[in-house]
Amino acid sequence: MSMSMSGSRAFGIAAARAEAVPAAVSIAVMNCGLIDDNAAYNDADTNRQQAARIVKVSDTVRAQLDASGRYRVADNSHAAELIAKLGAGQDLTTCDGCARQVGRALGVEQVGVCWVQKVSNLILNLNLRVEDVASGRMLFQRSVDIRGNTDLSWQRGATALVGLLVHDDAKAVTHTHSNNANTPTNPATNAPTSASTAR
Repeated sequence: MSMSMSGSRAFGIAAARAEAVPAAVSIAVMNCGLIDDNAAYNDADTNRQQAARIVKVSDTVRAQLDASGRYRVADNSHAAELIAKLGAGQDLTTCDGCARQVGRALGVEQVGVCWVQKVSNLILNLNLRVEDVASGRMLFQRSVDIRGNTDLSWQRGATALVGLLVHDDAKAVTHTHSNNANTPTNPATNAPTSASTAR
């Protein structure tokens, strides 16, 4: 009798733990874009360095999201032809619906769009927006300030932004488990009220 009760208790604990750990969400993250308010004054070396940083930041965001365990990041190369076609005549960071097209092609649940805005060499911000591929609902949008136009500052910004998304997702999961999915929403957008831009 005691062994039976002990086994039932162990099973209950294991089941509770399994329920508490949400399944990883499939996501595609588009390559980050760059809005450079001082582009006309850049020399070739600055442009080369910033182009390299954009690639590194994009890779960092994807790698850290995947490593978080909360997301399963898709390989964008499987939609390379579509991405090239969509980006041929427009900026993919501002195109309405382009990211979701890529998300559908990759078969993911969510898609992320990121961009860096450079006001000056001292003032920059890194932004990330995450949308539900099926509905287009905005799930997350945040911005972090970057102080200094360097490899290190950009990488720190990417790490901070990923932390915000993972933390925001963790809060949403906790709220759903404790309140039976009664998360308050903005009636105008049907988006969570906590998903606001913060710098």
